Amino acid sequence: MKIAVILPAAGLGTRFNATTSVTEVAGISAGSKVEADLAGKPVFIRAIELFSNRPEVGQIILAVNPDRVDEFAFRHGDKLSFLGVTIVAGGKKERWETVQKAISAVADDCTHVAIHDAARPLTSDALIRRVFEAAQNYDAVIPGQPVSSTLKRTVAAQPKRDAIDDILGDTGKTITSLKQVTQTVDRSDLVEVQTPQVFEINLLRRAYANLTDGKGITDDAGLVEAMGEPVYVVEGESTNLKITLPEDMKLAQAIISLSTQTTQATARRKLFGDDDE
Repeated sequence: MKIAVILPAAGLGTRFNATTSVTEVAGISAGSKVEADLAGKPVFIRAIELFSNRPEVGQIILAVNPDRVDEFAFRHGDKLSFLGVTIVAGGKKERWETVQKAISAVADDCTHVAIHDAARPLTSDALIRRVFEAAQNYDAVIPGQPVSSTLKRTVAAQPKRDAIDDILGDTGKTITSLKQVTQTVDRSDLVEVQTPQVFEINLLRRAYANLTDGKGITDDAGLVEAMGEPVYVVEGESTNLKITLPEDMKLAQAIISLSTQTTQATARRKLFGDDDE
């Protein structure tokens, strides 16, 4: 098994930038959330390094916004070259467009493709091994976490109004989105899907060849499912978070800080035989 890893990084980070700028969060002038500084490294570099020394990985492809290919190469080219990363132009709107373009850059000798979010920098070695090992026997493998929260289906609802509202309107009132519950969803078999998602190369190419408009497709496994092909799930991890909002960046920084402290404490015990602290 020889794997080409594709990291889509062409998104605009609309939700991330809606409440704050990358500069406010990371103190840099980066143009997207994946370039934000996370404990001394850009987010996407941390995601790439998860795969850079794995023996199964034969190629790493970073797909960026087509308008920013030269900028990415200028800003990060030396580091990407050192890591053996190929930069290609992705799409401008949808994630699937970016992956579709990146597939054309996959080397002929690769047997599988792993697609991993460039904004998911904390994936553990154990999780990656689980997915890769399962991919030796199954053509489509994804990680997933059981859903723990109660889920409810809703529809838009109109807020109740009284006579004063009719006279004064909404002046001075806090307007919130209001929805009505229509159903409590059974969560027993539901999982929250993560990445990396690994596919046998010909299966993935066939899935994209059958793609029509891409409406409703939010991950690559959805394209395989649409063909009626089976997709298998291995255990994900709660720390395998995707940075979508500024709060996610703060949580990722805390996870790295805690991990570093734990590693340092372990090293101290091994070096000094200090088992009391």
